Parts: sequence; C-alpha cells; structure tokens
Amino acid sequence: MKKLFLFLVLFAMCSVFAQNEQLAQNYFDKGDYEKAVISYEELLKNQPSNGLYFQKVIDCYQQLAQYDKAEKALTARFEKFRQYNLLVEIGYNYQLQKNEPEAKKYYEKALETIKENPSNVYMVASVFERKVVLDYALKAYELATSLDPKLVFNYQTALIYGQLGNTDMMIERFLEEAYKNPQNNIGIQNQLARFMTEDAEESFNADLKKALLLRAQKSQDVFWNQYLSWFYLQQKDYAKAFIQEKAIYKRNPETFSSIVNLAQMAMDDNEDETAGEIFAFVLENTQDIQLQIQANTFLMTMKTEKSQPKDYPLVNAELDALLQQYGVIPFSLPLQLLQAHFLTFSQNNPEAGKKVLQNALALQLNKYQEADVKMELADILLFEEKYNQALIYYSQIEDDLKNDEVGHEASLKAAKTSYFKSDFEWAQKQFKELKSASSQLIANDALEYFLLINDNTVSDSTQTDLKKFARADYLLYQHKTAESLALFQEILKSHKTQEIEDVTLLRLGRIYEKNGDYALALQQYQTIIDKFAEGIYIDEALYFSAEIYNKQLKDPEKAKPLYEKILFSHQDSIYFIDARAKFRQLRGDTNS
Repeated sequence: MKKLFLFLVLFAMCSVFAQNEQLAQNYFDKGDYEKAVISYEELLKNQPSNGLYFQKVIDCYQQLAQYDKAEKALTARFEKFRQYNLLVEIGYNYQLQKNEPEAKKYYEKALETIKENPSNVYMVASVFERKVVLDYALKAYELATSLDPKLVFNYQTALIYGQLGNTDMMIERFLEEAYKNPQNNIGIQNQLARFMTEDAEESFNADLKKALLLRAQKSQDVFWNQYLSWFYLQQKDYAKAFIQEKAIYKRNPETFSSIVNLAQMAMDDNEDETAGEIFAFVLENTQDIQLQIQANTFLMTMKTEKSQPKDYPLVNAELDALLQQYGVIPFSLPLQLLQAHFLTFSQNNPEAGKKVLQNALALQLNKYQEADVKMELADILLFEEKYNQALIYYSQIEDDLKNDEVGHEASLKAAKTSYFKSDFEWAQKQFKELKSASSQLIANDALEYFLLINDNTVSDSTQTDLKKFARADYLLYQHKTAESLALFQEILKSHKTQEIEDVTLLRLGRIYEKNGDYALALQQYQTIIDKFAEGIYIDEALYFSAEIYNKQLKDPEKAKPLYEKILFSHQDSIYFIDARAKFRQLRGDTNS
C-alpha cells in the first residue's frame, strides 16, 4: 500500500508539473511574457539544472527588455556550471542592448575556449547559429577545424555561407562534403535544389554547374558525372543528363537502372525525342527482356502516334514481329495493349482490338495487369459508344483497386463516360469527388470538368452548348478530328452563353496544334489571353503558346515572356515547374 500511495503521489506531481510546463509554453507562444516568466521561474526553482527552463527565463527577460536581470542570471549560471555557451548568451544580451564592444568581448571569450579545447566548438557554435550571429559561428567552426583537422564542418559552414549570401563558398563546402561523405548527399542536394528554385539568385545555377564541370574534368571520378546528371534533371534537361549517364555506363556497364529511370522521366515529361534516343540506347545495350519490351513499347508508341494511314501496314507488321519475338505472355502485355489501342483508335477496327485483349485476359496476370487490360477494353467499348458496358469495366477496376491511382483513373474515365453521354448530373458528382484525388493530374482534370459542367449549367439550364461541347469532346476521343473540329467551330459561332467560349477556344487550339497549323492554334490561345485573362484556362493558353514558339517555331524570344508570365502570375499552375525550367534554359542558365 505504501508503494502504491507513493506511486500515486509521484504520478500526480508529474501530471501537475506537465500541466504547468504546458501553461508556461502557452503563455510564451502567445507573447504573454510577463506570465510566462513567472511560470518558468517556478519550474526552474523546482529543477535548477534544467537548461530548457533557464533558457526560457532568459528569453522572457530579453523580450521584456529586462537585460540586467538576464545578465545577472547568465553570469551566475556561468560561474556555477562553467558552460561556455553561456559566454555567447551574455554577449548576445549585450548585442540586444546595442552594446557592440561588450558583445564582441564575450564572443571572443567564447572563441578562446575553442582554442583551449577544439571540441568546445559543439557547445559554442550552435548558440552562435541559433542567435544568428553567423560571422562568429563561421569563425568558431573554422577555428576548430584549423586546430584539429579531424573536426570537419563542411555541411554547417555551407549553410552559414548560404545564409550570408556567399553562394560560391556554399557550393564549395557542400560539394566537398558530398564527395567525402556520400551518405549526406540527399540532404545536400535538397539544400542545393532549394537555391536552384529561387529566381532571385539567377547566377546560382550557372555557378553550380561550373563547379561541377570543373570537378568532373579535374578528377575524372564518376561521382561528378552522377552529380551533373542530377543537376541537369533538376533543370529538366534530359538530353544533357543522358550524356552524363552514358559516361557513367561506359565506366560501369552493370549500372543500367538510372538510364531507364531517365528515359521514363523524359517520357513522362513529353520529351519524346530525348526519350526515344535513351530507349534506343537501352535496346542496344541490354539483354534484359523486360527492359527490351519497355523500350520497344515506347518507341512503337511514338511510331503509332506519328503514323499516317499509309504507314499502318508497316507499323502493324512491326508490332506483330515484336509479339512473335517475345511471345504473347504477361511480360509482353504493354505491346499487346498498344496493338489493341492502335487497331481501334487509329485503324477503326475495335473488333480486332477487343480480340487482342480477350486473349490477354486469358493469361496469368496480376491485379494491376488485369486492370490495365480491362481499362483498355473499357476504352474500346467507349469508342464504340457502348457506354454502359464501358462503365461496368471501369467500375470493376474501381472496386478492385480502391484508393489506388489506377482506381482513381478508372473513376475519372467513368465520370467522363457519363459526361460524354450527357448524363451531367451523375458526372458532376463523380468529378466533385475526384477533385481531391492524390494524383495532381487526375485532380486537375476532374476540377476542369467540374467547373465546365457547373458554369454551363448555371448560365444555361437547358445545357444546349454543353451537350454540343460534350459531343465534340467525344468525337475527339474517337480520333474523329475533322468532325470534332467542325462542331467546336459551330459552338464558337453560335454559342448562347460566354461561359463555353474560352474552353472551346482551348480545344480548337489543341486540335490546330496537333494538325500542325500553329498560326491558327496561336490565334485561339491569344484570344484567351486577351479576352479571358481572369479565366481558368489562361495558364494553359500561355504555356501552350510558349511551347509552340519554343519547340515548333524555334522562336525563343517570343516563348520567354510567355513562360515568364506563368512564373509571375500563375504560381499555382500545374505548368509552373515546367515553365520555370524552360524559361531558365532559354535565359541561358543551363547552357554548356
């Protein structure tokens, strides 16, 4: 019983103590320092050696401008415990009173303790950093290293140089640390990436690249090729990253995964030309069947997208040859899906496409492979205007892969199916749910359709324009470009409400662009820029215009201000990161 009673008393005391500490912290966080200091003084009285409570008491004194009290407490504690960090605290107390000579005197005393014992730097330098007395923090680290070379503070001094605006030295120290301690590389790259994304420091990227190139040339160590590849990836300059990856591969042919990852990133970023070069390199240098299939699938996808009717027999023959080479097996599923899609959407032969997929479903597939086949099958049924059958397959995928990105993609396609058949009320409910999807692309797509339906239902309860627009969208889905174009043009001429106009211009621009009629595409985008500057499609109009000038018309001077407009006026755009990378490329930040 005595033990139980003692335990209960101690538990109660701890609970009260914890409550008092929380109360003191609450006062401090609210800026009520008069109440906070009383609470912390009481806590410190019960635990005199508690450094946290002591520091809070000092902070309160200083916030209340009670500098004499702070100095007295700091001096007494220093005499009692001889903690050298307190010399910095005393100096800082003088600094707050703008007494620079006295502050400097104590700061120098703190440095003297490092001369006596270099390991004191850990106690002293951290306080200089916390108080943002950065020049002395730097002196402390440099002094300790000069006295004991085993003490290395590259990472800490790099951060300080960055705060002081000396980015050259920051780069120097970070790269030195990265080379000596590769295990710290991720943290270092995160710090460098932060500076690379700050537009105020225009020369930083050029300085970092120069430093990396010099190291690569001087040491010939593959480490610097890897770093340069990382640098170019931050700039989305996949071609230059590929040059570095090839150099790495030549020295170490066993490392192939980074080249494949690079190809995938270029593909995901629609840098098809570079991705094609990388995948061609992969095919030349790997015996891995899965990698070969991945590379061939991408290269054939590019061929199918660019092919004209006269090319179809040759493309069909190539796909057949590849499937004969690898066999109709789960590994070759990406090629089977591509063949089904090509037969349906390019050659208008959905029956042949479905036959390919039915054969694929007979294979031993995992749940993701099965979902891929069902997704393509649903897409083909939608192509045939068999809406309800398509919805059955999309729903099966949703049920099988709940809370998965593939499941969300199926949900989006199901919502679009309802939209295509003018079941706007049901589609709207689905788009509303998908606005919070984990995939940004799915969420943005859902939001765009949600606003399209909402705006055009409010302005026109009969939904006349919206029905025409959905039909034109569906014709576009079927690759019936000419019919879709004619219907969008009709909407633009005879629309009942203004709400449909900007999105119709955007669709027309995309069609003209795909057809290679860049002047007409730019004309549609410019109308959006001029007439709908406050609308939701303005960032797309700016970005697509910039891309045409940059990639198709090779006119970077017209592209630059359009990319720049996104950077300054549309930071929330999904095109912001790409626009920033491409603007910097055109500005010359990443030229070799």
